[in-house]
Amino acid sequence: MKTIDKVLKAFDSVKDVGSKRSISELGWLKIVSVTPPKIVVRLTLPDFAQAQRDRIAGDIRESIKSLEDFEEVQIEIGNSSSSDQSPIGKAGHGGQSQGLSPVPNVKNVLAISSGKGGVGKSTIAVNLACALSQNGFKVGLLDADIYGPNTPYMLGVSEITPEVSGSGSDQKIIPIETCGIGMVSMGLLIDQDQPVIWRGPMLNGIIRQFLYQASWGERDFLIVDLPPGTGDAQLSLAQAVPMAGVIIVTTPQNVSLQDSRRGLAMFKQMNIPILGVIENMTYFIPPDQPQKSYEIFGSGGGKQLSKENNVPLLAQIPIETDIYSGTGNDLPVVHTSRDSITAKVFLELARTVSNSLSVKY
Repeated sequence: MKTIDKVLKAFDSVKDVGSKRSISELGWLKIVSVTPPKIVVRLTLPDFAQAQRDRIAGDIRESIKSLEDFEEVQIEIGNSSSSDQSPIGKAGHGGQSQGLSPVPNVKNVLAISSGKGGVGKSTIAVNLACALSQNGFKVGLLDADIYGPNTPYMLGVSEITPEVSGSGSDQKIIPIETCGIGMVSMGLLIDQDQPVIWRGPMLNGIIRQFLYQASWGERDFLIVDLPPGTGDAQLSLAQAVPMAGVIIVTTPQNVSLQDSRRGLAMFKQMNIPILGVIENMTYFIPPDQPQKSYEIFGSGGGKQLSKENNVPLLAQIPIETDIYSGTGNDLPVVHTSRDSITAKVFLELARTVSNSLSVKY
């Protein structure tokens, strides 16, 4: 066997965690030189695999231990897609104007956003997606919270890795189908405790890959769960794809209201329709006294935000402590407790959203 063939065979054990295919088969590996005692290789990783770069490099170094005459491997790591950054619009902000590319066969891209963390934005996104599905629509969920991807856990699929079809620039991520929806998340591509430490261009690249290199198929809605704040992820989405609108999530407290105002103002500046406001944690319903309710976080925040901006208050979501499945995953309440007050609010919210966009199944 030729030396180069021995090297390639040794590297067959180094695989992508999602597709379980070797980096050679995927076209990510190029042998630059084989000159004992040193091997030089170049890795060209797509954005969705960048979080695996350290693990892949370690596996490559480990694999050369099986080779005689070689003691060192030099690894060069690049990115297979350009850090495509759309130009910033006039007045220093991005806008929904020119150069937008629709996601094939996706009718409506709808973002769920909040000005701050901890308001239950991901819970809203997951349950709204599932409620739309239960109302008869074909729904996808894109978890764009790259630094804190929680949707896999909320949908009970945190231990599953998505399949990857094709190779090179033709690779496609296959969304995980669960609870009636298709979902893609960074949380499916990295270890549970692994941090994502990326700058803006890499985040921009992975969001675009989730939009255009995922096999979404035909979807009436693609719900995008955005991270909190007004940063790179929001700009990346707004400058990539035409959006049907955005929903702002807040809670009744003043501190949440202040941050939500900033988030809402950002989307207005980018000419993205504001479909309305959802107030989460509006009141607490005691499990032993369902006829009572307590406004433990204050009141009126969502109504005030919607009135200030002349947009609808789409829903007020209560807190119920007995709505979880008990399986260790906070599965969507619209699946686990369809008769609960919370589930009924989400199902009505789904009807309100679809009616406001005139979407029929």
